[in-house]
Amino acid sequence: MMGIGMKEILIILVVGLVVFGYKKLPEIGSSMGKALKNFKKGITEPEEIDVTPRASGKKKKDADDEA
Repeated sequence: MMGIGMKEILIILVVGLVVFGYKKLPEIGSSMGKALKNFKKGITEPEEIDVTPRASGKKKKDADDEA
């Protein structure tokens, strides 16, 4: 099994502490949390509808009126 146990989590935290230092870890954690929050928000919210008029649709309608 490839589960992550307590030993693996501690090793990852120690390596992170050595690489980034104890002052940067809270900043990295909070920015990762914000990124995940925004990602989940982007997935769950419906897409915005574009209500700007199309220029090509207007020309086609004018061409139909002339014929």
